[in-house]
Amino acid sequence: MVTNLRKSVLVFRELPQDQLARIRALHEVTVANPRKPEQQAAFEAALPHAHGLVGSSYAITPQLLARAPRLEVISSISVGVDNYPVAALRERGILLCHTPGVLTETTADTVFALVMAASRRIVELANHVRDGRWDRNIGEDLFGWDVHGKTLGILGFGRIGQAVARRAALGFGMPVLYHGPRAVDVPELVGRATHVPLDELLARCDIVAATLPLNDRTRGLLGPREFGLMKDGAIFINGGRGATVQEDALLQALDSGRLRAAGLDVFCTEPLPQDSPLMGHPRVTALPHIGSATHETRYAMARMATTNLLQALAGERPTAVYASGA
Repeated sequence: MVTNLRKSVLVFRELPQDQLARIRALHEVTVANPRKPEQQAAFEAALPHAHGLVGSSYAITPQLLARAPRLEVISSISVGVDNYPVAALRERGILLCHTPGVLTETTADTVFALVMAASRRIVELANHVRDGRWDRNIGEDLFGWDVHGKTLGILGFGRIGQAVARRAALGFGMPVLYHGPRAVDVPELVGRATHVPLDELLARCDIVAATLPLNDRTRGLLGPREFGLMKDGAIFINGGRGATVQEDALLQALDSGRLRAAGLDVFCTEPLPQDSPLMGHPRVTALPHIGSATHETRYAMARMATTNLLQALAGERPTAVYASGA
């Protein structure tokens, strides 16, 4: 049933002005980012009246949810939904929408950029020049390692994992092994990407890239046992979720020399604490969770999230529903 009734929408992360205008044309809007202290009170005051929430990067806890009795939909400007109490939303019959697809290629670019950067020591050597230390041809102590032809293992073979595999196999001639719940039929990767058990992937691959979502099965998946199974001199990349990795175990593998390097876009705590051993670690290329952070992709995500929200409030089936109370 489609309705033209104006409802209350709480925007808890800034939207592009044209997308905000789409919502304001149909509904009453409060913009309040609870991460900003000066907007926290406005966010809390708007919760009891909100029929729809749209935003990202803020934990909507069951306690917050209980203060929003009119809520019909949360539209997240993200693919991952680990900031939302999915079971509680289902119990209340509240739709949870997200933005899959539009960020796949951009995030895969970031993951493969980390493969290149960690293997060829790009950031380290760029700083070598910037710091004025390039006063002669570099020696073997600063050489990197080839990417082309190496075996790449991908943990998680959804849209992003498959996009990384295409870059690796078709662009760099890399044999690809992947691990996930089941084998996936990707026509252009037939004969180039092979589904294998986790332990086999870890033991055989020169580079292991994680593109895993965070859930009960993947939380803390990569620990001392898993890093211990990896080849001596392997490289680890994480472009999925930080909490899939036990960071102490990763640090031990790096410090022992078992892992040659790591490229990380995600961490257990973000922003990365100033006292984290991963910050400034000589074997780590660290990025500030920029997987989808391009102008084009972030706009496309905001547009999809806005569309999802408006469809739900109009009584229509949203474009991308993660969880439904139905």
